[in-house]
Amino acid sequence: MSTLRLSNSRPRRFSVAMLLIAVAALAIAPINQVQAQAQSQPAGQQPQQPDQAAPEAGGPGADSGVIVVPKKKEAPADVPPPAPTAPKIKNPEGMGAVSLRVDVPEVTVDVGVLLEKNRSFLPGLKPENFRVYEDGAEQKVLGFKRVEAPITALLLCEFAANSYYFIYDMRNAAWAFAQQLRPQDYVAMMTFDMRTQIVTDFTQDKRQILQGINMLQIPGFSESNLFDALYESLDRLDRVQGRKYIIVIASGRDTFSKLTFDKILQRVKASRDVTIFTVSTGGAMRVMTEGRGGMNGAIRDMDFLQADNEMRAFANSTGGKSFFPRFSGEMPEIFQDINQNIRSKYQLVYRPTNAKQDGSWRKLRVALVDEEGKPLRFQDEKHKPLKYDIIARDGYRAKQEVE
Repeated sequence: MSTLRLSNSRPRRFSVAMLLIAVAALAIAPINQVQAQAQSQPAGQQPQQPDQAAPEAGGPGADSGVIVVPKKKEAPADVPPPAPTAPKIKNPEGMGAVSLRVDVPEVTVDVGVLLEKNRSFLPGLKPENFRVYEDGAEQKVLGFKRVEAPITALLLCEFAANSYYFIYDMRNAAWAFAQQLRPQDYVAMMTFDMRTQIVTDFTQDKRQILQGINMLQIPGFSESNLFDALYESLDRLDRVQGRKYIIVIASGRDTFSKLTFDKILQRVKASRDVTIFTVSTGGAMRVMTEGRGGMNGAIRDMDFLQADNEMRAFANSTGGKSFFPRFSGEMPEIFQDINQNIRSKYQLVYRPTNAKQDGSWRKLRVALVDEEGKPLRFQDEKHKPLKYDIIARDGYRAKQEVE
């Protein structure tokens, strides 16, 4: 009986031992697998952690290990910051692209103030001395400065075969005038003897005027029809808008003009927006021959005196000046005086109260007032009143709005 008991217990012990060995093998297998994975990865690389799901009941999960935050790169000191982006404006729904442009017109007026006595420019005026009226309504002056405005001038030169001294003085005077021209000036040149000839039409190129002067070498006739030439010059300038000037460089004598002095003087006085400056030629020759006696000498002296008076009459009737140089060295100073008188302006800028762009004609008027708003008055050294002229355009045409 005892033998049977021993044989039955051995198989049971063997089964328990085998069970313990299996459980131990299952526990050691994951550890060996992890170690094998760690050995298969390259050096310096951390082993991958298995995903750990959050607990079903919520709350924090297990530790996920060390978190590495990348370091921001510092911008160089010389690199400017990025420009701000423009804000995006979105139109309301159903409305297309809409843009708004406000066009506020401005009017610029060049004003010349000349003393009536000697036609010299009157400096030293201030903005509060000016009043600008457009269609009778006073305008507020926003800008004020003294400028030298461009000119539109006709150079009328006597080129006749009477004497070399007259031609020599004419060329020197015309050259001195052309040297003081500026790029914005419009100038034309005409010559006359028995008839007129257009040397250069209106141009802004000073070189054309200088070339035209150099071309005056051999005159055609000895006659000097000054009155007819001046009448034709005024007719040509009537088609030019704005303020114009005629620079007459001549001896002043007239021989066979169809017009008389009274007729041409009447035409000069009726001209609008034209100022005449006269420069006499042959002064040196007249000094050498004046008062030598004899019938011919006396007649010649009377002719020159009459010519001087006629040149003065043309200039004074239009608000210009007359010059009677004796030497060619006086020419630059003479034309510098002419330039100062015709260029010096006061520039006024205002925004019209009538902002309509209808292409209508707006009438302008400029007045001078004192600190109390009364008409401005001037006096000379002897406390006598001085009269002055205000030279400005009488109106302008508004811009036409294009739809």
